[in-house]
Amino acid sequence: MNRKNGKKRKDIKIGSEVYIVLKKDQRSGKRTKGVVKDLLTRSASHPHGIKVRLNDGKIGRVQEIIPETE
Repeated sequence: MNRKNGKKRKDIKIGSEVYIVLKKDQRSGKRTKGVVKDLLTRSASHPHGIKVRLNDGKIGRVQEIIPETE
């Protein structure tokens, strides 16, 4: 499986399942799984990951995009 990191905006779609790191978890690196509701980073890429809002309202930077299973 070819998993993508979340550094390029074009790789992330609304409805994608992703792992994010919340601001409070940046030091520990703890990841949170969820579905993208909004893309918050406007630039095409970001070195720490694109910032998104999940369906449950949590905001963080995408660390990994979970591929859709065929």
